Amino acid sequence: MTSEMPHIVIAVDGPAAAGKGTLSRRLSEHYGLRHLDTGLTYRATAKALLDRGLPLDDEDVAAETARALDLSGLDRSVLSAHEIGEAASKVAVMPKVRRALVEAQREFARIEPGAVLDGRDIGTVVCPDALIKFYVTASPEVRARRRYQEIISQGGSAELPAILADLEKRDARDAGRADSPLKPAADALMIDTSDQGIEEAFETAMSIIEKALAAA
Repeated sequence: MTSEMPHIVIAVDGPAAAGKGTLSRRLSEHYGLRHLDTGLTYRATAKALLDRGLPLDDEDVAAETARALDLSGLDRSVLSAHEIGEAASKVAVMPKVRRALVEAQREFARIEPGAVLDGRDIGTVVCPDALIKFYVTASPEVRARRRYQEIISQGGSAELPAILADLEKRDARDAGRADSPLKPAADALMIDTSDQGIEEAFETAMSIIEKALAAA
């Protein structure tokens, strides 16, 4: 990044296992921007409640915990634990928690020189004024196969049909929720990774970003 570069916020939305996290990390490294997987902020809130022995059904306590989070040091390997994901699904539906975390995510994006944020409502809710917005998607079958291969490569066990059913159920839940549903921003640029690898997706995204920076 040079002093002449504008403040850059890149929003990357999309369903689970579409490749948005991998693409976001690549873009943040390339452009020297901070990266935030906003899904981890809900998991971090849940973990903090679990660690302190606090209830998962008290919205005010959960929101207070969310406001106290440090978003700069979220550990993906720790927060990926199944029990944390289960707890996160309970606090993520609370409006006060969502409001607290959205504001924290916006504050993260305001810090110079900018950031790449990925999630499900970045371009529509968290950073609607982002310089560039991407919506990364892939067919449910491709995403299920990726998730299956990831689990197997880590020594776990899984059934592909069950993973596919879970992804489709999650897609329907995310798209159908009243608060911040999963959907592309009107001005988002679509990247379908069904038939392309991360390198091709990265090159596509980078060419779009370079054009936006040249026009900024």
